[in-house]
Formats: sequence, C-alpha cells, structure tokens
Amino acid sequence: MKVLIADDDNVNRRILEKFLEKWGYQVLTASDGSAAWEMLQAEDAPRLVILDWMMPGLDGAQICREIRQRNDAFYTYIVMVTAKFQKQDILDGLEAGADDYLTKPFDSSELRARLRSGRRILELHEELLRSRQQLQYQANHDAMTGVWNHGAILEILRAELARSQREKLSVGIVLLDLDNFKKVNDCYGHLAGDSVLREVVRRLHAHLRSYDFIGRYGGEEFLVVLPNSRPDTAVKQAERLRLAIAATPLDTPEGSIPITVSLGVAVSCGTTAAEDYSPLKAADVALYRAKKLGRNRVEAAWENPACLNPQLAAATANPVAGTATTA
Repeated sequence: MKVLIADDDNVNRRILEKFLEKWGYQVLTASDGSAAWEMLQAEDAPRLVILDWMMPGLDGAQICREIRQRNDAFYTYIVMVTAKFQKQDILDGLEAGADDYLTKPFDSSELRARLRSGRRILELHEELLRSRQQLQYQANHDAMTGVWNHGAILEILRAELARSQREKLSVGIVLLDLDNFKKVNDCYGHLAGDSVLREVVRRLHAHLRSYDFIGRYGGEEFLVVLPNSRPDTAVKQAERLRLAIAATPLDTPEGSIPITVSLGVAVSCGTTAAEDYSPLKAADVALYRAKKLGRNRVEAAWENPACLNPQLAAATANPVAGTATTA
C-alpha cells in the first residue's frame, strides 16, 4: 500500500520513511504542504497519509480540510504527526479532518499499530465500494444475459429521447423478438433456452456500435436504442441484427439450434418528449406486423413521416421477408 509522508523536517521525514519501507509500505515523500497537496490530487494518489502539522505552503490542518471537501469515491486516511500535545490541539486536528493523531517524538510500535488500523479501515471501505458497485450492477442488469434490464433500458430510452429533443437529433428504436422461442424450451429444455438467449445477446453486441444500448425488454424480447440514427440507418442496422442471428444455428449444450428473430423499428426525429413513449409503441406495432407477415423480417413504422427520406420510401414500397416497410 502506498503512503505519503509530508514533513518539512528532513530528519523526521527520513526516519518515517525508513520505518515504513521496513514494514512493507511503498513510500512517497513531500517536504512541504503544497507539494503534498499536489501529489494527493493525482489519480493514483496514496490513500494513507502521514501529515506534519506545521509545514511551509499548506499546513497539515489545511490539507485535511481540502481533502475532506472533495467528493472522492475512495477514502483518504490521515494520521497527523506533530509536536503539539495540548488537548485543544488534538481536537483542532480531528475537527480539521484527521483520522488519528500522533505526537512527537513518536513511538515506532505505536505508529505501526495506528497505520495498521488505518489500512484495515481503507480495505473495509474498498470492500464496501465493491459491494455497492455489484449491487448497482445487479439492480440495472439482467442476471441471465448481462444486458440492461427492463427498467434500466426504458430509463436509457427516456434519456435519449430527451437528448434528441434537446439537440434536434433522431434516435432509432428496435424491438426484437425471438421467433418460436417457446418451442426451443419445449423441445430442448430451459437450459438450452438460456444458452440461446445468451448467444443471441453476444451476436447482437457484436453488430452494435459502442454507443448503442441493448436491454432485455421481456422474456425473449429485447429493446435496442440507436442514438443519432435516421430511419434508413436504423432499418439497415435492424437488418444486420436479423442476419447476425439467422445466418448460422446457435451452439448450445443440446446441440446447434437454428433461430430467427422478428424486428420492429421506429425513429423519433427530435420531436418526442422524454415522457412520451409513442415511438416505442410504434416499434411494438411494427414488431407485431413482422410476426404476422411470417417472422424473420424487419418492419418499420415512423413517428413522423417527414423523417422518412425519398430513397427509403422507394426502397420499402414493395416489402418482402427480411426487409422493412413503413406503417
């Protein structure tokens, strides 16, 4: 673990450095408060700090206050070392933000014990942060497939609709449903069905842009949000996704299983409020039409016909399986 020693006394600083290196710490040193504060602002700054109270530039109490005013994810544990020993001095140091206090001349065994206490607290804090991050991930992601869950993908859609309205950009919405998925579960079992869902997600991810979003909308239904996508690009993207799934059977523990998907596409052209889910409803209607017309195809509906350019209108005038049509 890295430790910063900030002390303007060369002898004291060297003694502390020798002890800490002997105890297995990676030691950084600063000879004044300004240098110490600069080091503490680095991305990989030490989280265990030994501060002398009286230093040029910034004193130890000032550094404590600066550290505590930051909104850091990781905690910084501070041990104040000083020749001051009056009760009020100790209280002032703790009020400034120090976690512990050691008077000069210090006892090496006492210093070592206090550093161990600080290290335990930092390790506990890091463990709590990891647990919180894990809980946040679980709250927002589908446990089986790892994509955004229903609530999270709808919140992402709401945010993208708000951004598209604010910046006058279009956003594509694709609802995708696995065709005849119930038969997969009935014929091959639910474990095979789970493998199919995970493999579908893997293929979809491989054909999406880094800033696109995908979430599990329902059992075998997925919602894809395509920021800054006009109708023609949204339809082309949906077709790429369809082909990615239908091109080859999916490998599962029960063998290769051929799967196709039906897709409904809608595009909001920056005119939809964040709370208005009419483009999603339009995509749902288009998906239903894709199912009704034979499955394994892309169907499109537009929130605003003005979004549809003449080339796309001509291209979709006579739809066939695997292509898109306007509503």
